[in-house]
Amino acid sequence: MEKKGNNFRFDNGCGKANVALELDGYYVWDSSVIAAKGKYYMFASRWKEELGFGWNWLFNSEVCRFVSDKPQGPYIFDKVVLPRRGREYFDGMNTHNTCVKFWNGKYYLYYMGTTYGGDIPSDNRPIDGQYAMETWNRKRIGVAVAEDIDKDFVRRDEPLLLPRDCTHWDCTITTNPSVAILPNGKTYMIYKSRRAYGKPLQLGIAVADKPDGKFERLTDTPILEFSMEDPFLWYDEKRKKFCIIAKDDSPKGGEGITGEWGAGFYAESDDCIHFEIAENPKVYSRLLEWEDGRKSLQCNLERPSLLFDEKGQPAYLFCASGNGSAPYQFEGKTYVVCMELSDKNNEVIK
Repeated sequence: MEKKGNNFRFDNGCGKANVALELDGYYVWDSSVIAAKGKYYMFASRWKEELGFGWNWLFNSEVCRFVSDKPQGPYIFDKVVLPRRGREYFDGMNTHNTCVKFWNGKYYLYYMGTTYGGDIPSDNRPIDGQYAMETWNRKRIGVAVAEDIDKDFVRRDEPLLLPRDCTHWDCTITTNPSVAILPNGKTYMIYKSRRAYGKPLQLGIAVADKPDGKFERLTDTPILEFSMEDPFLWYDEKRKKFCIIAKDDSPKGGEGITGEWGAGFYAESDDCIHFEIAENPKVYSRLLEWEDGRKSLQCNLERPSLLFDEKGQPAYLFCASGNGSAPYQFEGKTYVVCMELSDKNNEVIK
């Protein structure tokens, strides 16, 4: 890992924030937005608010489709696209963490799925920690494919990438997929894993010849060896660079590489293995300025994702968030935040 000049920036954070998605009666989390048919489609996760936040994203989440006439939203619920489908499937009891892409006439929806054998949590009582970790370790990456954004997405019955044996760093899970599809169909996928309970969350890279092809790891070791999560990967065709933004997840709320727990950092690479980080890597902060002029320090700003303009440049940043006084201590609601990136903010530094 090297630190060089910042070749991409969101300037002083991002543009003013608005709530792009909020759903009565539900927590919402993660989001991936794509333009199609003159509209904007958001794929995001939800679970019932009455269950509480806690571990229920791991047991009761479902991936849904939302639609808006504007990139900033508001996005309106359309359909559950990845519901429960049976304990015998790797993703049969829970779906979460979306990433939608278009290539060669088809839409590819990447996600994380789990299954479990115990009771389905049905109220807001605390979930046993051992049960939660047993289920957490079953997280696997899947893909569903559709030829029409408004039609059903058909899932594969097997995960795209399995954990390796315990001689490797990624022996527990494969989750949090983010994908870059090159014009020829070659597909790079970033994923999250860790060696064992309590060990740092780290990122790996796998590649396939096509978006739903067989994925093979590019490297035996993590790509950036410090604690982070929620990566978003894309390929800048003009500059021939692989780019990521991700959450600085320094242990115990530390300042990490950005100086702010939970802020976002940027890195780039020529080969999607060796990433360079800027001297001032922070590209967005948990401190938001809203359209009405007020400012707030969000307890969380997670799962960053970008929507691109017609030139392939980042135009909007989406993050999962909510009101609260401490990380993950949400006061009744979560929502998806959208921030527009102006030409000034979206500047390439030569």
